[in-house]
Amino acid sequence: MPLSDHEQRLLEQMERALYAEDPKFASSLRGHDLRRMHRRRAIRAAAGVLVGIALLLVGVIVKIIALGVLGAVVMILSALLAVHSWRQLPGAAARAAGQPAGPRPARAPRPVMQRFEDRWNRRREADGR
Repeated sequence: MPLSDHEQRLLEQMERALYAEDPKFASSLRGHDLRRMHRRRAIRAAAGVLVGIALLLVGVIVKIIALGVLGAVVMILSALLAVHSWRQLPGAAARAAGQPAGPRPARAPRPVMQRFEDRWNRRREADGR
């Protein structure tokens, strides 16, 4: 049920008063930008990968197997978290590939034999025949 005009004005007035009284608290209540959150998580996970690599190397150098295994586990889990966080960013994969964000246009399916013939023709043209 939508708010009435009077209720909407009262709510806006209360928000302005809260922001004037305690701006830090009010900004913490506004919410977080998801893009920023996922980017921070990906950066932290990348740092975790580096820490895991360092632990793995130290474990190998000083011949402590448990430390090497711990480093490998930290590295793998951090890499998985980094990839997951990077995929959660809106349009991250498209930007990385240099394509505009959004759904890809659907291509019309071609018959299998047509694709084989096209490949054959391209090979023949590449060979100069």
